[in-house]
Amino acid sequence: MGFADSGLGPGDLREARARVARGARTTPLLPSESLTARFGHPIALKCENLQAGGAFKIRGGTNFVARLGRAEAGRGLITYSSGNHAIAVALAARRAGCPAVVVMPETAPPLKLARARDLGAEIHLAGTTSLDRRARAEQIQRERGLTMVPPFDHPWIIQGQSTCGTEILEQWPEAGVILVPVGGGGLLSGIALACAYHRAGLRVIGVEPKGAAKMSASLRAKAPVTLASVGSLADGLLPSRPGDLTFAIALRFVEDVVTVADDAIAEAARLLLRDDHLLVEWSGAVGLAALLTGAVRTGNTPTVLVLSGGNVEPADILSGHPPRR
Repeated sequence: MGFADSGLGPGDLREARARVARGARTTPLLPSESLTARFGHPIALKCENLQAGGAFKIRGGTNFVARLGRAEAGRGLITYSSGNHAIAVALAARRAGCPAVVVMPETAPPLKLARARDLGAEIHLAGTTSLDRRARAEQIQRERGLTMVPPFDHPWIIQGQSTCGTEILEQWPEAGVILVPVGGGGLLSGIALACAYHRAGLRVIGVEPKGAAKMSASLRAKAPVTLASVGSLADGLLPSRPGDLTFAIALRFVEDVVTVADDAIAEAARLLLRDDHLLVEWSGAVGLAALLTGAVRTGNTPTVLVLSGGNVEPADILSGHPPRR
């Protein structure tokens, strides 16, 4: 598969930069002295936890909404999300002056619910899986004629997420490995496309929780796999199936996808808070968990950890478990 097969050529990625800049920050890439000393080679942190809306999702959301016609946006937007994409769509909709409806799981973290609600989103709760909330969102879309903003499996979303990868390459030309959290695969596929175009040979490796290892299972099967059940501390990485497009891009451009256990994820988030003074939700800490456990070995290669989000309470990170609902 090449760029044309993905529906996204190099020009599409370049064009996304200006649109995404209207709503997303260029987040810092911070060298980590503590991790560099621990692992013996340069490590830097791409701080999407400091992004507008608290996560990388605003990149794709901004790009998608900017590409809609006035009539499509004016009907109102709807999406389904475990939390961060809901926040991003709510924020993008508010900036565009249109209403937003979000469908979130019954187990959604209270902080993410509150942030989506504070941005003016109409919230519906549906089940506990990505399939549950997608079905409910599609039902509401049909009933009310809203415009769907997919959470990951759409060229415009992937195009927006690719800007994270382009920034990394500009900020640290020496980078040789990028570790990327994997939920539905939008961030992974976007960064992989950006690297394939700008820097062939750079290793892009996905990391997902063992309790939701849908992308690694799909890559082994050479086709998208739907997991019977998912579960992890990393609530933002719990889709039960990767997207068709995100899977196809990962199959072609991603070197590997590895898995990590929840105890390693919890320890990684605590280390980032304690040693680097960065509040990172569990989903964003999986790259460090992969280094801590040896799931990924990068030798002496300069390595980037993408900290994909920071919508979490500090007390939850310190305690190692989410609040009781």
